Amino acid sequence: MPGPSDAHLPFPEAALRAPKGSAWRAWQITPSARAVSLADLSPAAKPFSGGDKAADKTAVESLATQIDELQELFYADARYRLLVVLQGMDTSGKDGTLRGVFSRTSPLGVHTVGWKAPTEPERARDYLWRIHQRVPANGEIVLFNRSHYEDVLVPVVNHWITPEQTEQRYAHINDFERLLAETGTVILKFMLHISRDEQRERLQERVDDPRKHWKFSHGDLEVRKQWDDYQGAYEQLLAKTSTDWAPWTVVPADSKTHRNLMIATIVRDTLKALDLRYPPEDPSLKGLRID
Repeated sequence: MPGPSDAHLPFPEAALRAPKGSAWRAWQITPSARAVSLADLSPAAKPFSGGDKAADKTAVESLATQIDELQELFYADARYRLLVVLQGMDTSGKDGTLRGVFSRTSPLGVHTVGWKAPTEPERARDYLWRIHQRVPANGEIVLFNRSHYEDVLVPVVNHWITPEQTEQRYAHINDFERLLAETGTVILKFMLHISRDEQRERLQERVDDPRKHWKFSHGDLEVRKQWDDYQGAYEQLLAKTSTDWAPWTVVPADSKTHRNLMIATIVRDTLKALDLRYPPEDPSLKGLRID
């Protein structure tokens, strides 16, 4: 796909900054934050809602259509790449976000990666090796369902790595994302924030509905016992890896509709802020008539 050299790509700072007065601003983690308290951020909040659930659902559908239209232009423009990272506790709605926000986009330029435990060949390499292979190319949007941040969550909670190794990984990740940003990748990182009570209800629904048994794992219950430890690990990584080039946004996600509305709005606004344009006209096509 044609496109300028990476060396000439401007860093798209405007696309990553919540504008003044925006509901987004209060939920974006400040890069200079020394500490983050998820307890101070209500997972039941609905800052992007108009107050009517039916109207919010209609707005999500409209936003999904707008994202599809912008994605075509993004693909044709080919100056940037977009990486969307979805992180959150089990049942926080990563799959639902993909369906609700990106269901109308073309599979030609939008790809989803669902990250699982690393394979043996992946374990034999550094933990970011497999991640780097799946980042977007020019004009592509790539959606990460979980991500490299699992490597500063699961090993931290289970004490598989030391505090010193954890700090080292934060630095690795920040440098890795800086590399991506400085070579044309816009990075949107969303932490889907749900309450423990909401998780219990969603897990119970999976148990009670035979059609959802495939979504349930007994391991989910073991992880649920570590709820407080995971909340602490999230607070630490949010503070340590929210940077100027890849800031985090916490998304209150007890409401599925609001979750989709907030993320869809931010993705739409980010794409619009890039001032996308179609490539210049091809002079050789002027006056061409096809028999």
